Amino acid sequence: MSETKIPYKIYLSENEIPKQWYNLRADMKNKPAPLLNPATGQPLKAEELSGIFCEELVKQELDNDTAYVDIPQEIRDFYKMYRPSPLVRAYCLEKALGTPAKIYYKFEGNNTSGSHKLNSAIAQAYYAKNQGLKGVTTETGAGQWGTALSMACAYLGLDCKVYMVKVSYEQKPFRREVMRTYGAEVTPSPSNTTAIGRKILAENPDTTGSLGCAISEAVEAATSNEGYRYVLGSVLNQVLLHQSVIGLEAKAALDKYGVKPDMIIGCAGGGSNLGGLIAPFMGEKLRGENDYEILAVEPASCPSFTRGKYAYDFCDTGNICPLAKMYTLGSKFIPSANHAGGLRFHGMSTVLSQLYDDGLMKATAVEQSSVFEAAEQFARTEGILPAPESAHAIRAAIDEALKCKETGEEKTILFGLTGTGYFDLVAYQKFNDGEMTDYIPTDEDLAAGFATLPEVPSQG
Repeated sequence: MSETKIPYKIYLSENEIPKQWYNLRADMKNKPAPLLNPATGQPLKAEELSGIFCEELVKQELDNDTAYVDIPQEIRDFYKMYRPSPLVRAYCLEKALGTPAKIYYKFEGNNTSGSHKLNSAIAQAYYAKNQGLKGVTTETGAGQWGTALSMACAYLGLDCKVYMVKVSYEQKPFRREVMRTYGAEVTPSPSNTTAIGRKILAENPDTTGSLGCAISEAVEAATSNEGYRYVLGSVLNQVLLHQSVIGLEAKAALDKYGVKPDMIIGCAGGGSNLGGLIAPFMGEKLRGENDYEILAVEPASCPSFTRGKYAYDFCDTGNICPLAKMYTLGSKFIPSANHAGGLRFHGMSTVLSQLYDDGLMKATAVEQSSVFEAAEQFARTEGILPAPESAHAIRAAIDEALKCKETGEEKTILFGLTGTGYFDLVAYQKFNDGEMTDYIPTDEDLAAGFATLPEVPSQG
């Protein structure tokens, strides 16, 4: 089909919302390493996880073999409020760059939560409601996940307790207020409301917090209050499963016009949006049906893939969660307080970690000042103020398009625009005022985090 006939925005119909999530693990030759019980070093069983997670979510977490999982009708009905999300051809950005590259982005910011996080939040809240639970607890960093979960819980009539990383709680009061508007109880983490929070504060009274701290508090709150379970917005297998709607829709939209991307780019913190975007494309790659270049983009101040170690580690700072084998900086690693771009988790999804270790995808780390430069250029050309997290992918997409300008290669690039940045204006203000600084951890900084990696008992 003629290139000129491709519209700016490619929309699918309501009936084309996927009816099933795609489980990428089913096609992986090397499965992601199992979660381990830190006390025994043995793979966790469903009954051990059911005290933390909802029963149906435990099944999804442990299922490495079922390729497609039916999406319950009530979740699909909720999706219809904001899905299918548009796939956009970035004609204006291409023109501004003077590149022969063709750039597409899948835009996930067209809902009140402002990001892709709602795709999994409604699923996790649905399964909690179906189990007859009173409510859920969670952590949030920049606030997108907490916002999404508070929306989903309000829709289903569930209680929602959110532990928000202290530095974000202070920097992003408006996102906090959206959560409260939807009925969530929001607590800055670490806090004095949990034993682990009090312990962390006693050891480091001036800490600005981390996702690892907030996870510890949320898990403690869930396991110490009857009728509650813990839910997580990234990293876990179940979350990547739910987020596969992003990639499934993107591929369906591209297929309508006979477009095959050469390169797929996503920002990477814990891995939820990247795993969701690449899912069907990576599935084809694993099955030998097609080949794609896949690039994860992370912040230079929290470089799990590019400078981390592939090892078993705790997902939380308090070391009360299961052990996951992932690219990690150590559960005690806390990003610099001047880091405003999100993507603050110390480790990466076990699925993506395995794919990266197998050489099936690449990763790069970028400094936040260059990320905000890319965000500004994108806003001025495409008319959307991107979330700082999304802008990491924009940075890499622009860089790749400029390489094409030099070589004349007509590469087709797809990236994930995970959300909008309208609650991130303090960070944009710092950038516009020339106050933004870049921090890259030294080898000594990273060594301190690696020193906290646990010794894992040998598996029998």
